[in-house]
Amino acid sequence: MAANAITDPVCTPSQSELCSPVGSPPDVSFQPEDEISSCGPGRSYPGTAVRSNLDDEDAEETVGDAERQPLLGRKERSRTLDSDLNSFLGDPEFAAVVQLAEKASDENVFPERIQQGSSGSYFSKDPSGRTIGVFKPKDEEPYGHLNPKWTKWIQKNCCPCCFGRDCLVLNQGYLSEVGASLIDQKLELNIVPKTKVVWLACKTFYYGPIDRCKSQGKKYALEKMPAVGRRFRRIGLPPKMGSFQLFVEGYKDADFWLRRFETEPLPENMRRQFQLEFEKLVVLDYIIRNTDRGNDNWLIKYDLPVSENRDSEWMMVKEPMIKIAAIDNGLAFPFKHPDSWRAYPFYWSWLSQAKVPFSQEIRKLVLPKTTDMGFVQDLCQDLLELFKEDKGFDKILFEKQMSVMRGQILNLTQALQDGKTPCELVNMPSMVVECTERSRSPNFIQKITSQRPFFSSW
Repeated sequence: MAANAITDPVCTPSQSELCSPVGSPPDVSFQPEDEISSCGPGRSYPGTAVRSNLDDEDAEETVGDAERQPLLGRKERSRTLDSDLNSFLGDPEFAAVVQLAEKASDENVFPERIQQGSSGSYFSKDPSGRTIGVFKPKDEEPYGHLNPKWTKWIQKNCCPCCFGRDCLVLNQGYLSEVGASLIDQKLELNIVPKTKVVWLACKTFYYGPIDRCKSQGKKYALEKMPAVGRRFRRIGLPPKMGSFQLFVEGYKDADFWLRRFETEPLPENMRRQFQLEFEKLVVLDYIIRNTDRGNDNWLIKYDLPVSENRDSEWMMVKEPMIKIAAIDNGLAFPFKHPDSWRAYPFYWSWLSQAKVPFSQEIRKLVLPKTTDMGFVQDLCQDLLELFKEDKGFDKILFEKQMSVMRGQILNLTQALQDGKTPCELVNMPSMVVECTERSRSPNFIQKITSQRPFFSSW
């Protein structure tokens, strides 16, 4: 793995304010916020800005309760015993959608595997067969041991040098999906369909032969020897952990509408609306450093003006609307800037919309947040609460991921303040902002990564 070539720091370690090497330093003075209580007793959820810590006695009591739990508790129980796995106390609407997906599987309406992509992902349905979400299990990701795409298995084992991205943490795609949704909500961009970590079990998912044999054997034992079968913790297949993203209807691939807009230009009001939506996509992708954003994995919905009552003498015309949905965010949050073979560019940077300076609307929406280091640090804390739930969580790699993200936020802030275009933004020097704790106050060290990948446009 190639290491980043780093020049001298722009700021000294004693400096806590961020400054950019390409312009005047933004005002990023720390603004502490009031404490916000956690979402429940003894449990915290990603998305809260500040969390209150438990007292020592409460912490010892919580640890004691956890130690008394069965060895296979929490993440290995059947749905009957661990209904709290998919408990979303702060979002009953999302919980209702997940419950519909579970109910559909019980009624033999199973998720359908998506043929595209390099991993196992599924269209989840409700009992009527309507698609309501996209589920991406962790163990079916490109590097997962249960990836059902045999072509990717051959590529991984026969040509590993051409497989994967060496700047990303392995098997964290599902967390990247949820993290992108979290940042979208915190920045109030509203372009990522809501995504959370969910546990689901279904026979159409890809399981190993041992899991399937165990499930069939337990079902047979329950039928023939109920007294023995009732002792099993789980009868069916084990639930899989992954990301569950709400399905959006009425959208088409961006490539379809972009080609059409070339021959049928948008009206001026629709053009401004689309430009704002496009800038939101730029902000999201740049902050999370999405390494897989082509015109086939972001969607556009364009509702043309339509008369709602053509038979009446007075015609009510529905106002036109254009929206963007940023899906497929599983290849983001790198722990270093791409510096070996491929650059993984933002393909939207070649569109005409990327040549237009950032609008005043996006500056008013984003700058008050990105210039507040308290907000940025809370964002990192929220992502920590999310990422540390993974079995393979590595604190050192996570800190590197956050250093890249803070560098991206710094460049974005400078570009918005200077009135740059998205195209100029992606050409700014790659930054990392490392955070060091000294005397309980964070200090930031900024560095420029000078090493570039071999292919700059691939």
